[in-house]
Amino acid sequence: MTELQDKWDTIYRNACSPPLPAEVLSQHQYLLPKQGKALDLACGLGGNAVLLAESGLDVDAWDISSVALQILQQQTTEKGLSIATQQCHISAETLAQQAYDVIVICRFLDRTLCNAIMAALKPGGLLFYQTFTRNKLDQQGPSNPEYLLANNELLRLFSPLSVVFYQEYAKLGDVRFGNRNEACFIGQK
Repeated sequence: MTELQDKWDTIYRNACSPPLPAEVLSQHQYLLPKQGKALDLACGLGGNAVLLAESGLDVDAWDISSVALQILQQQTTEKGLSIATQQCHISAETLAQQAYDVIVICRFLDRTLCNAIMAALKPGGLLFYQTFTRNKLDQQGPSNPEYLLANNELLRLFSPLSVVFYQEYAKLGDVRFGNRNEACFIGQK
């Protein structure tokens, strides 16, 4: 077991709330195709995978944590869903080209994977991406800047995609409202 896998297994073993889908996905669920193949990349407990499967998509869910994937499999059995889970260290080599109609990534950032992620989308495919920014209001999420987005960075990282939606509020306006710690992006290939 790797140190990274052990870290995430411990986090998920101690999780006490049911997984929720990413805001960018749940608020834009109406953009999903009626059928097709979807990937919840770095799925954690699988909130996105469950929403995708309930929407009628054929879903793959990948994560480094065997604990998270076991919990997700229990959920899918209880809900009568079929989600193909895979424990893996996510790398460019694990992503097949033009394999997915939808890819969802939430609270995971590895800049070296951006080209492989875009290549894994089928023509017309959608990428839903939500993760933490450096310009956040509180300490939620990572503190290491390697895992935090600079201003408008998702737009630059995925510039070959057509922008469908982008949100990055940071500290603008009334900070009591809106998602202030994360950028949300939807792009189409």
